[in-house]
Amino acid sequence: MCVREITEGRERETLSRYALCSADSQGRPAEERPCGVRTCFQRDVDRVSYSKAFRRLAHKTQVFLSPEGDHYRTRLTHTLEVTRIARAMARALRLNEDLAEAAALGHDLGHTPFGHAGEAALNELMDGGFRHNEQGVRVINVLEKSGRGLNICREVADGILCHTGDRQAAALECRLIRYADRIAYINHDFDDAVRAGLLDESALPPHLRELGRSPAERINTLVCDLIDYSADKPEIGLSPERGKAMDELRSFMFERVYTNPVAKSQENKGRELLTRLFEYFTAHPEGLPADYIVIARDEGRQRAAADYIACMTDRYAVMYYSELVIPKGWSIGN
Repeated sequence: MCVREITEGRERETLSRYALCSADSQGRPAEERPCGVRTCFQRDVDRVSYSKAFRRLAHKTQVFLSPEGDHYRTRLTHTLEVTRIARAMARALRLNEDLAEAAALGHDLGHTPFGHAGEAALNELMDGGFRHNEQGVRVINVLEKSGRGLNICREVADGILCHTGDRQAAALECRLIRYADRIAYINHDFDDAVRAGLLDESALPPHLRELGRSPAERINTLVCDLIDYSADKPEIGLSPERGKAMDELRSFMFERVYTNPVAKSQENKGRELLTRLFEYFTAHPEGLPADYIVIARDEGRQRAAADYIACMTDRYAVMYYSELVIPKGWSIGN
């Protein structure tokens, strides 16, 4: 037996009856020869981690756009925090940790520059709208590797698609991602808001402080509650009491941080910048890289413009826009 087969056998012996064993995956869009060492989900962890889209997350906004300071979250650090939470919960529930990790690592690959402000801009501009979870599936299936995609397992793609919105992932490991994402961002964004001087712990309503006296304690409370509530069940969820508290904490964050005019003071500029780029590329698709010119020809200019803009980092979008609109000084050869 090869190493992969030994691992697959160990999964059958040790995982919960509700877990998805690697050998039971529905496979990939294009069939491949199995790896002798890694299971299919372990390979997907590597494929996402090594992708260009994953590296770009380091320079995409989480909440605070271009903050002056080294310790604010980016979309990449948020993703890593979600992944750690998802894997810890999967381990405690005896679910497939590798599947949870692969879906968590990929869950935000479709995010635009400038966070949700960028997503809102493209959603208004695109016929049919734009949603970052759907774009994430497009990244792994179409845009990576110059149009060849990553050929990710169907379960991992399902986890990326269903981490937000109305659809529910089929595998319990992927249903974890929705909770891990929310538990991470409402608490870590609180931490960043304190760092930015927008909040302090005393601002939290007293009944929500029962979740914990710090973001770390609140994360632990919610993670432990999910594990206790979901143990030996064919479902994933929080207890009604903790679920209500988490929803209230999220509402508090929207009121005090996510819509705070101080924190979001630059968002309108980001939206305007992406709007101008979208208008430029739909009018001038010849300005797109070669891979996206093919998309413009086969799927339309809007699709190509949105794909290219969504892949940009914050700083690349600013740089590209500056080159388009700011005149350069004359020099010999111009």
